[in-house]
Amino acid sequence: MKHTRSVLIWLCFLPGLLVLVAAQTPPPPQAGQRKSELVELNVLDPTLKLDIRYATSNNFVGRPVYKQARAFLQRPAAEALVRVNKALSKQGLGLLIFDGYRPWYVTKIFWEVTPDDKKEFVADPAKGSRHNRGCAVDLTLYDLKTELPVKMPSEFDEMTERSHPDYKCATPEAQKSRDLLRAAMEAEGFKVYENEWWHFDYKDWNLYPILDISFAAIDRVQ
Repeated sequence: MKHTRSVLIWLCFLPGLLVLVAAQTPPPPQAGQRKSELVELNVLDPTLKLDIRYATSNNFVGRPVYKQARAFLQRPAAEALVRVNKALSKQGLGLLIFDGYRPWYVTKIFWEVTPDDKKEFVADPAKGSRHNRGCAVDLTLYDLKTELPVKMPSEFDEMTERSHPDYKCATPEAQKSRDLLRAAMEAEGFKVYENEWWHFDYKDWNLYPILDISFAAIDRVQ
């Protein structure tokens, strides 16, 4: 999504306004069948590496939308992710996390700033996101020896066809890494999103409610 930053540069002048508008609109009502139990990923497994882009300016919005660089998932999804990470470590690889649970108001900001012809890459806030339920994770692979991300067909949050998980014109190395990540995630109950190779939804996502609480608030309710 960094490739659309020039289109959205005007947002730099309206950071407070966007947050205010999003905060004034409530998320869609959703009754979850399971009680939310968000778990911090790198506390559960310190070898999960974080690169929380939305806590920085290195994202398609061009400014931070999170106040803290942290990542959470519902406990069953988080524990499944730890198993994926452990399995990949045998191949000299680890998981690099870009995002996990996402407050609903951030989903609304993303929707409002994204051009209409790119909205396939963001969730409609009227329906809520699987990130809002704590059951979606954005991630890639990194090399345990070098601690550097492996080459993938596209950049994270790139709004082009290269981001599609079945894109055929990637280099053999990048395509192999993308497919390896997908296979490892699917083995533990995750499913790749049809437009983004880095986005995976956990199998029980529909059992959880849409949430709109900050990362700091998670600490207070646990």
